[in-house]
Amino acid sequence: MRHLISPLDFTTEELNQIFDLAASIEQNPQKYAHVCDGKILATCFYEPSTRTRLSFESAMTRLGGQVIGFSDAGSSSASKGESVSDTIRVISCYADICAMRHPKEGAATVASSKSLIPVINAGDGGHQHPTQTLTDLLTIKNLKGRLDNFTIGLCGDLKFGRTVHSLIHALVRYPNIRFLFISPEELRIPDYILEMLKERKIPFEEVIRLEDVLPQLDLLYMTRVQRERFFNEEDYVRLKDFYILTTEKMKLAKEDMLVLHPLPRVNEIDVEVDDDPRAAYFKQAQYGVYVRMALIMTLLELV
Repeated sequence: MRHLISPLDFTTEELNQIFDLAASIEQNPQKYAHVCDGKILATCFYEPSTRTRLSFESAMTRLGGQVIGFSDAGSSSASKGESVSDTIRVISCYADICAMRHPKEGAATVASSKSLIPVINAGDGGHQHPTQTLTDLLTIKNLKGRLDNFTIGLCGDLKFGRTVHSLIHALVRYPNIRFLFISPEELRIPDYILEMLKERKIPFEEVIRLEDVLPQLDLLYMTRVQRERFFNEEDYVRLKDFYILTTEKMKLAKEDMLVLHPLPRVNEIDVEVDDDPRAAYFKQAQYGVYVRMALIMTLLELV
C-alpha cells in the first residue's frame, strides 16, 4: 500500500506513468468510466476548499466510484476533540482511499502512519500540496512539451504557499531549471528551500519587482496572498495587492510564456488577462481532474 504525502513519493518515471494515464483518460474518458465501481473515496477536509475537494469528488465519480466525507472540521468529530489518528482509523473501515486536507503541517503523515487505506495529502498547512504539484507538472508537460530547460518565476506569497514549496521540490529533479522568486521581503521563500537549492547548485534569484524579470520567464506561477495564514489583518491588507498581473505587464513577457495559478485568485491576476492565450490557469484546473483520476487508479492498483 502506498500513500502520496509529498510529490517526492513518486519517482520521475512513476510520475510519467501517471501523466501518460491522465492523457489517456483525457482522450478516452469512457474507457475509465467504471474502473472504480464499488470503490469509495473519503474526502476529509479540515480546511475550506473548492477546487481540490470538488476535483477529487469529480475524479472519483467519473471513475464510477462513490464519495463520502466532510468539508470542514466543524462538521466532523474533530469538533469534539477526536484526533487525526482516530479519525483515519475509523475512515479506513468505511472507504478504500482517503484525500485529507488539514491546517497543521504533518497531519497527513500522521494519518498515513495509522491508516489501513491509501492516504492522499490534499494540503497540510503551509507545507505541501502534492496533487496540485502533479497538476502543475502535467500542465507544463502538456502545454510546453517538456519538464526541463526553462526559467520559472514564482510570484506572491512564497513564505506560506504550499503549492510553491511542493512545486519547487518536484522541479529540482529535472535538468536545467532556473528559479526566480518574486515576493515582498515579508513573504520571501523559506531559508530551508534556498539552502536546498544551493546544495544542489540550482540557479535562483530573489527579486521584488515582477516587471524586472518578466521578459526572462518561460513560466510565471502566480499565487494569492493567503489571508488565512496571517496573524493580523493589518499585514494582510498591506500586502494583498502587492502584485497584480495586468494586460499591460503581459506585454513585457515572451509570446510563449505560460501563466499558471493554483487558484483561487483574488486580485493578483486582472480578469482581462484571462483572454490572453498564455493564460493557462483554467486549463490547469481541468488537468487537475485527470491527474487525480490517474492517481486514484494508481494508488488503488487498478492500472
